[in-house]
Amino acid sequence: MRRSLPEWLADARRAARLAWYRADGDAMALGVIVGAVLLALGFAMHSVFARHERARERALEKERASLECLARNVYYEARGEPLAGQYAVAEVTLNRAVSGRFPDTVCGVVHEKRWDEIRGRYVGAFAWTEFDALPEPEGEAWASARKVAEDVYFGRAPTQLDGATHFHASYIRPSWAKQRKPVARIGGHVFYR
Repeated sequence: MRRSLPEWLADARRAARLAWYRADGDAMALGVIVGAVLLALGFAMHSVFARHERARERALEKERASLECLARNVYYEARGEPLAGQYAVAEVTLNRAVSGRFPDTVCGVVHEKRWDEIRGRYVGAFAWTEFDALPEPEGEAWASARKVAEDVYFGRAPTQLDGATHFHASYIRPSWAKQRKPVARIGGHVFYR
């Protein structure tokens, strides 16, 4: 004979109540403690994984911003240069970021401004950063600059400048060049350590 749902529920309640009264209190306490420990471990693991995920997202965002700044620097400083010159500009930018004498991020290096006593104003390390508005990068030159930036940033391109941190166009003679050691001339730029 089949029992109805209310009868089945009543029997289940009676069985649960009977099991409760017959149960060993110590075993139940142990079960509650083990359950609480497992719950706490689960919460801790969730917190750790969430923190790692946030750190990973921050690192990815920093990487994206660094690649964008590096590609823009290559584009605006060297898009008319031979490919070796574009790689050299990217390398100088990264060399500055790791040197300890400049900002420690790629974007910090690219957008750094220092006081110039002669001009009586802050000047950018890279001339293009002083313009209020620039056309957005585009076309093959932008695609090339992005590839160069990725190759240098991820270490896929061999270094060629032996730690160079400065460069200038070959048609000018900045005063700081006298105190630096030239390491290469590539296209229309001279590179210094």
